[in-house]
Amino acid sequence: MDLFHFSHEPSIERFSPHVPATNPAQPASVWAIDAEHAPLYWFPRDCPRVTAWPRDETERGHFHEAFCTTAWRVHAIELERLAILESTVLYRYRFDPAPFRPWPEATGQWVSSTVVEPLEVERIDDLIGCHVAAGIELRAVPNLWPIRDLAACGPWDFSIVRFQRATPRDPQTSRSERPGALEHGAE
Repeated sequence: MDLFHFSHEPSIERFSPHVPATNPAQPASVWAIDAEHAPLYWFPRDCPRVTAWPRDETERGHFHEAFCTTAWRVHAIELERLAILESTVLYRYRFDPAPFRPWPEATGQWVSSTVVEPLEVERIDDLIGCHVAAGIELRAVPNLWPIRDLAACGPWDFSIVRFQRATPRDPQTSRSERPGALEHGAE
């Protein structure tokens, strides 16, 4: 199994356990992601995003209908962040999985309580190309709230990252303003 860490920094030699600013209740850890969930990090660090994917064939039909797609995953960012995504360079650090254990709060995430040295680092300078090559539908939308609501109401798995940086909810498309608008995805 491969475990990765994505960063804007090209030359990290050691990863030391730390408490994430976005999750201060967690113990100090080195954080990693498995290969299956690595696409969750094909974005600039501070880019708000919503991602969703079915975990099995039963969920797949509901997912394809709700998201009007044939893709196996849907990722969404705000339109205004598309140029930043196009120009971002990330570095993918690969780790030996031995010191890591699964983080129980999110599938695909792993933690280590010890210092970890990367086995290798790879430059990734075409994040949109990564999505295309993986068959992931990448949506650039004016406001993330409608797709966030859809992602969170279905049986599929989803991830919502850096949402505190997203554009505020538009009251014209608010789920609370339009009852039943997304009920088809809630089966």
